[in-house]
Amino acid sequence: MNTTPDHLPGTPDDEIKLLQDSAAAQRALDYYLKEDPGLASDDVTWFEANPAVSSEEALIHASDLLRSAAAIAYELADNKLGGTRDLAFSVVYLIDMAKAMLERPLQLAGGKTP
Repeated sequence: MNTTPDHLPGTPDDEIKLLQDSAAAQRALDYYLKEDPGLASDDVTWFEANPAVSSEEALIHASDLLRSAAAIAYELADNKLGGTRDLAFSVVYLIDMAKAMLERPLQLAGGKTP
């Protein structure tokens, strides 16, 4: 005895038509695609620096963070080959450039380098 379901989708268009009236599909789309009107992107602060920290201390801390990021990128690059290795070293290069830009004001302010 051979039993078949009422409808076997043969093309992606058939699958889409089946899902159009699906309440579960609509809830999933609403959850993942609709923005929450209560959360505007300008209102969200993921990280805020302590206002008591001086500009020089903030620059030093940012330089330390970049040094840590460079260490991670170097480690990743050492374990890769080809294009992936090149991309990892590109990240190292970008980090080094950003670090140089952060250290410049420190050098001008008092000859200090982190």
